[in-house]
Amino acid sequence: MKKKQMALTMGTVMLLSSVLSACSGEKTAEGGKQGAAKDDNTPYPMTIVINQVGEIPPKGNDMEKAMAEYTHTDLQFQWIPASSYDEKVNVMIASGELPQLIKLNYNATVIGALKADLFWEIGPYLKEFKNLSAQNQQFYDNISVNGKIYGVPLFRDLGRSVVHYRKDWFDQAGLQVPKTLDDWYNVIKTMTSGDPDKNGKNDTYGFMMDKKYNVNADSTLTRFSVSQGGPNKWKVESDGSFTPEFVTEPFFQTMKLFRKLYEEKLINQDFAVVDVAEIDKVYESGRAAIRISGGNAQSWQDKISKVVPTAVIDNAPFEGPNGRRVPGESGNNGFLAIPKSSVKSVDEMKKVLTFLDKLMDPKMATLLVKGIEGKHWKDDGEFTVPLDRDADVKEVKPYRDTLPQRNENYNIAKPMKQPELFRKNQKIGRENEQYIVPNPALTLDSATFSERGKDLEQMISDAETKFIMGKLDEAGWKAEIEKWRKAGGDKMAQEYKEAYAKTQKK
Repeated sequence: MKKKQMALTMGTVMLLSSVLSACSGEKTAEGGKQGAAKDDNTPYPMTIVINQVGEIPPKGNDMEKAMAEYTHTDLQFQWIPASSYDEKVNVMIASGELPQLIKLNYNATVIGALKADLFWEIGPYLKEFKNLSAQNQQFYDNISVNGKIYGVPLFRDLGRSVVHYRKDWFDQAGLQVPKTLDDWYNVIKTMTSGDPDKNGKNDTYGFMMDKKYNVNADSTLTRFSVSQGGPNKWKVESDGSFTPEFVTEPFFQTMKLFRKLYEEKLINQDFAVVDVAEIDKVYESGRAAIRISGGNAQSWQDKISKVVPTAVIDNAPFEGPNGRRVPGESGNNGFLAIPKSSVKSVDEMKKVLTFLDKLMDPKMATLLVKGIEGKHWKDDGEFTVPLDRDADVKEVKPYRDTLPQRNENYNIAKPMKQPELFRKNQKIGRENEQYIVPNPALTLDSATFSERGKDLEQMISDAETKFIMGKLDEAGWKAEIEKWRKAGGDKMAQEYKEAYAKTQKK
């Protein structure tokens, strides 16, 4: 079935390429007609296709009017439901009916369309735009294809690993936030077996995991391994070859820690099957002590206070024995690309980039993050204060989630009034950007990964779970690695090496 799906995907890419080639010079998209460059001072007509967030805002609302006036554009938004977004975008690309600006998600079909040269490569021009070029290069590298940048990311934090913990329990036991794997073992053991809630029952956990504990960039094992000096998913050796994280010593030592915790019943025994929602309930009911999170500790404090009013939540950077190291995440929720079929020239392409750059000016950044002053927020001296959170969700969030902004991390004059814990969490997340360890294979080409990547990942994930649960010994674990190598792992590593070498030559 997966091979059939892959064949369909490749077929779609070929269809997109052929249709667009046939259309080139013969058919102008509706957006292209609207976007024809003009020499007079009329607002630049720009159609934008993005995914729907909540209810579709009415056309010409105050948010759109403010953006249009500041950027001197005639804006026309087209909202597509998120559930069918990729499918409808594929049809639009194939038909040539494209706007000036469109949100793309980083998937196999889109990558094929980018390789087919259907969108503008904007990398060489970014330095001309003060706000776009001021962002961490890693944001752009994470959406590059063969070393080329085809869009502006919808920015998200790059390093979201933050330690959230029960400060009242830690203070009571005289504990510090752990750094070494031995520290983690001791803290988790104390919090699990030391009856920190003093109810006389053995009903607490120091640390808990759910069934997706080793999936994606927020993998628990990856986060711990990186903090101890390991790579983020892959390591590039001095000869350019690629080594998977799970054969490195920091990763194996991390697995041994969790094997010991499981064997001594210091972590939840159902971690391989339990949903995160069930884990959340335990934390929020006051029966668990510490977790590594990409969210905000204030949410935990708000919820646990309703059950345990004396509970005190705090947060801290995720540090290892040699300081902060956190796995770099994708840093985006998709990206905005400029189709060549509707934007015909470099000059016109720069007009679209100018629009995006202006959206990150202080006035527009404030508009996208907070909404309209006097309606969604007010100035309260040192801070700003929200006026209508319901209106914010309906009227501001659709644009905040689909246009480029960095929240309060960039060009926002005053912070919104928030609890100290919320602010501390934001600060740690923001500072993490300096300490991220990138995944070097994130944007590299691998035909094996495209065809069998998920199956190969599942092979190793299953082996990790069996090792932690004591169903595999060290020899058995190494045997599973050899199976992975022969099933395509070695071929994938070789493809990454070759793709990486090409990017180094540019």
